[in-house]
Amino acid sequence: MTSIVELKHLHKHYQQGELEVKAVDDVSLIIKKGDFAALCGPSGSGKTSILNLIGGLDSVTSGQVILENVDLAELDNSALAEVRKNRIGFVFQAYNLIPVMTAYENAAFVLDLQGVDEKTKHERVMKTLADVGLAGLEDRRPDQMSGGQQQRVAIARAIVTAPAIVLADEPTASVDSKTAESLLDLMETLNREQGVTFLFSTHDQHVMDRAKRIIHILDGQVESDELKAG
Repeated sequence: MTSIVELKHLHKHYQQGELEVKAVDDVSLIIKKGDFAALCGPSGSGKTSILNLIGGLDSVTSGQVILENVDLAELDNSALAEVRKNRIGFVFQAYNLIPVMTAYENAAFVLDLQGVDEKTKHERVMKTLADVGLAGLEDRRPDQMSGGQQQRVAIARAIVTAPAIVLADEPTASVDSKTAESLLDLMETLNREQGVTFLFSTHDQHVMDRAKRIIHILDGQVESDELKAG
C-alpha cells in the first residue's frame, strides 16, 4: 500500500536545566494509506511528541518526517503551514473548537482558509456533518452541544478537506466510555468506507481494542509494532 508518512531515525530532544530529555529516540516507522493505527504507551512515553512531529507542530532534533514524499524539515514556515492546512487533519483531546462559531462554521474553518467557493464549501460541510451524525445540528455552538457532539464536529473539521492523514491525540479522553465507543464506531466507518487514514496517540483501551495496528512506544522508542489479524 502507498506510504503516507515515513519516519527515518527520528529524534526529538529537550533541555530541562542541565538534563537532556530524549522524548523521541531513533524512531523509524511507515504509516500507510488506509491505516487505522494507534501509538500506545504511558504518559511521557513520547507518543504525543511523535504525533506533533508528524503534524509539523514541532521540529525534529534530527532525522526525517516524510509526508507524501516531502521532507517536512526542508519546508519553511509558510510551506509547512500549507501542508498542515491541506494534507493533515487534527483531532485533539480538548476538541479545540472556536466557541463563538457554529458547528457548520467550525467544520468549514479550514475550507475558508483554503478559499473554497461558497457552493462547494456548503455541499462538503453539510455532507460531512451528516456523515458524522450531526445533520440538523449545524447551527449549534459548542456550548449547546455535548462533549461527544463537539468531538464529532472536530472530526468533521479534520476530514472535510480530504487530508492524507488524520492525527488524533487522545480523542476519547474527554468523553465517557459509551461516547468513546460511538466516536470509534464513526472513525472506524470513515476508515473502512472512505479510506480515511487515522493515527491515534492513546492509552485508552477502547482505542487499542479497535485499532488495526498497535505501535507500542516506551521511553521515546518503538517497543513493538503489531498488525492485528483480520
